[in-house]
Amino acid sequence: MPGDRPTLPPVRLPSEAELARDALAAPLLARAVRLARWAGPATRVGPGGELADEQLPAAAEVLGLGDELSEGDGEAYASEAWRVAVDTGLVEVDDPDENGGPDGAEPDAEGHVTTGEQLGVLTSGSPQDILSLWLDALDVVFADATAPVLDDLAAAIGDDGEIDLDSLDWDPELEAEFLEGVLGNLYLLTLAEGGGEGPVPLPVLAASMIVPEDMGEPTDDILEQVSEAMMRLDDQFRLLEPIGLVSYVPVDEALMVEDAEDAPDASLPVDEEDVTRYGMVRLTPLGLYGIRSRMLEAGVDAPAVGDLADKDAHALLDGVAHFPELSARAETEQWLSSRAPADAARELLAAARGTDPGAPLRRLHCQQALSLVGEEAESAVREVLDDAELGGLARVWLAELGAGDVPPPPESMIFWLAIDTIAAQLDAEGEPDELQELVEGLVGQHSGFFEAAWRVEHPATAEVLEAMGRLHRDRTASKDARKAAFKARSRA
Repeated sequence: MPGDRPTLPPVRLPSEAELARDALAAPLLARAVRLARWAGPATRVGPGGELADEQLPAAAEVLGLGDELSEGDGEAYASEAWRVAVDTGLVEVDDPDENGGPDGAEPDAEGHVTTGEQLGVLTSGSPQDILSLWLDALDVVFADATAPVLDDLAAAIGDDGEIDLDSLDWDPELEAEFLEGVLGNLYLLTLAEGGGEGPVPLPVLAASMIVPEDMGEPTDDILEQVSEAMMRLDDQFRLLEPIGLVSYVPVDEALMVEDAEDAPDASLPVDEEDVTRYGMVRLTPLGLYGIRSRMLEAGVDAPAVGDLADKDAHALLDGVAHFPELSARAETEQWLSSRAPADAARELLAAARGTDPGAPLRRLHCQQALSLVGEEAESAVREVLDDAELGGLARVWLAELGAGDVPPPPESMIFWLAIDTIAAQLDAEGEPDELQELVEGLVGQHSGFFEAAWRVEHPATAEVLEAMGRLHRDRTASKDARKAAFKARSRA
């Protein structure tokens, strides 16, 4: 069976236009844009491009944050937004070292600001251009989220004013790798079937990175690591929420002063009311787009519903082979929407042919796709009634449609279809209980099933018979299946 399956389920994303609107509405990017439009030749910046201290109150006022100046929050928000504006190219900052005065005079101690090229993207750029700008802003915030905490940074500043990075318990690569892993797990939890769109408890997310899968009762050391990771993630998600990546309910500050021994066991179910106090996080649709974009850039196979809409039928059937049911249906509906029904049916049937390992599952998904086409596929399906590989599929589909005048299949086709169907199910799901029921039902309906089945000219005959031997609960039938598998291999 094929081993090159996607490691992630496909994500269903809104249109790029909707995502671009969400990006422009993200509080942090919106603040950066407002500051970029406010800035001008008189705006003064320091050597690192940061706003000069005396300009921060005015910048906060522009952002409507003047009421928060008493605690300094307004200036902090303004400084953060300005950094995003600079790093994304919404504004351009001249290095003060390059601003020499006339006639050899001393250069200005502060830099100068001009409008950045990226500011024009907001009015004349495409949705894709705006999303690219947002991704740049996400990179800026991600870097901030993985930087050392301020307390540690202050302690690392020496007498000369330089930062001694070696004295910090901080590895930039490990910090970035950990946060990428957390966001990857959050992405997977969001897409997991049955997971819905509800938020994920922070203890669960932290534990997913730290608690080994095969660990029963977490040790005190592991629980302490989970607790520390939760506190770090709390800080990081507070930074990531304003850029629109996540919706986040922070850790209840009252918990910070409670005894660490009262922290929940992150590996066990927790009362819903209690767990919300430890933080709840959910990726927004824009966040799903952002994490997927980062994954694709890193070479991760992260499919999205709609990726196959412009591909041929073979690519569609192979592509949806291991999608969850709802995602496979949505992908197929998009593919069908741009094609004439009869033409689409013929293309699907042609793509379903083959003797390669993935062919049985292609045929199964072809049958499911044809059900979405409906009656308009009937003429194309009748054309393959005599086809050795598609004749059985065609008869089943026509019977489900309620069509009349369907010729009965020859016995060889019945057994070939049985082998093909089980091969497809094995490829799709392994050996679930439902397949066990199918196997026992087939054997019970046909006396001498295995004596006929080993003769079937199908590439997967021996493999299917071996699986039937494992699945059938009757010892005699199981033994007969294994004997039949041996005969099929010997004949091959």
